[in-house]
Amino acid sequence: MILRFIFIFVFSGYSVSITAQSFQINELEFSGLDKTKESFLRRILKTKPKSKIDSTRIAIDLERLNRLPGIAKATVTKQLQSNGVYDLLFQIEENFTIIPGIRVNTAPNGDFAFRLSLFEFNALGANHLIGGYYQNEVFSSYGGFIESRYLFTNKLGLGINYQDNNTFENIFFDNETETNYRYQRQSFESYLMYEYDFHNRAELGFEFAADEYTYEDGFINDQLPENLEANKLNLRGQYEYINLLRDYQYFTGWRNQTDVRYETGGDGFLDDNVIITNDLENFTRVGKRGNWATRLRLGYMTNNQTPFSPLIIDNQRNVRGAGNVVDRGSASITLNTEYRHTLLEKGWFVLQSNTFLDLNTQRQINEDFGSAFDSTSFRASPGLGVRFIHKRIFNAVIRLDYGFGIGENAASGLVFGIGQYF
Repeated sequence: MILRFIFIFVFSGYSVSITAQSFQINELEFSGLDKTKESFLRRILKTKPKSKIDSTRIAIDLERLNRLPGIAKATVTKQLQSNGVYDLLFQIEENFTIIPGIRVNTAPNGDFAFRLSLFEFNALGANHLIGGYYQNEVFSSYGGFIESRYLFTNKLGLGINYQDNNTFENIFFDNETETNYRYQRQSFESYLMYEYDFHNRAELGFEFAADEYTYEDGFINDQLPENLEANKLNLRGQYEYINLLRDYQYFTGWRNQTDVRYETGGDGFLDDNVIITNDLENFTRVGKRGNWATRLRLGYMTNNQTPFSPLIIDNQRNVRGAGNVVDRGSASITLNTEYRHTLLEKGWFVLQSNTFLDLNTQRQINEDFGSAFDSTSFRASPGLGVRFIHKRIFNAVIRLDYGFGIGENAASGLVFGIGQYF
């Protein structure tokens, strides 16, 4: 009886030992890395060697890798070793991340305008962003950006940028009459980025900005100044909830981003202002080749008296085919919905069709919310487009859309851009 008890005890202990070991991770291994540093990936992953296998944590880490600009596709396999523990092998397909950009359009005064940019999204193999742009839209502008989401820890990062923008802006007095200004803005911004967990992250920062509007041409009266200047201190906070899965050109899930900006230091038309925007996006797979994408964008600002509003209607921001800066408001609602269908996929190349509908209405300057329900405030633009996609170059999407405006403010036109519309 005693021998039987000893046998059961020893055998049970041996079984427990094997079971415990079988759920242990011995080592993390990576294949396919060229530019991306293995030490960087080890630092941001929550799965660590000598820890117990957690399938949920591994799945989250896998999607964490797939979100990085430097990675086109990541997969993982478990390899059982002879001693009963596992090695995890992460197989990586890297993106090409030095991305030049070009945008051509018509300036608000009808002149030819362009923007050239060059950004590196995986600098030093640690997914740091470094880049800048030059723009000529009647006047010359330039800017430079540095951003590192995991600079300090695997949760805390930093971003800084400097911009010297010099643009031709049309302002709509009494929501109808157009007046044109030269807008000069020099700004320096710095912000911290913090990742609470895989789904929640936030930004908090400040900006010093020198704004100046100088009258160029168009309607003018005693109520509109020929020159406006303000030296501002702006505070910005952003919160984002993200629950997206990416598989090359396909997205599944949803994301919500709220941005609150407090501008202080000006007076009159450039008086203190709080600007709030919220983007809610949803992505759904439709069969094997389809992707339905929808964005609801809300915008609101407290200064309802200024015609110099940043809440604009524009081809590149909210209504395709509407034109360049065709109106300004103090609150807005925009719904963009589109169906993306893969027509051809061969190796790295993807050809997508796009069918979309853009809807927008806004509260007019110096009016109550009832003005958003006026027919003159409403814009609708259904349309068709095409996408040329390189699967292994980050954000390498060439976008062509044609919007057919309908209704009282109908306007139609072709819109060219880099990257998906949203």
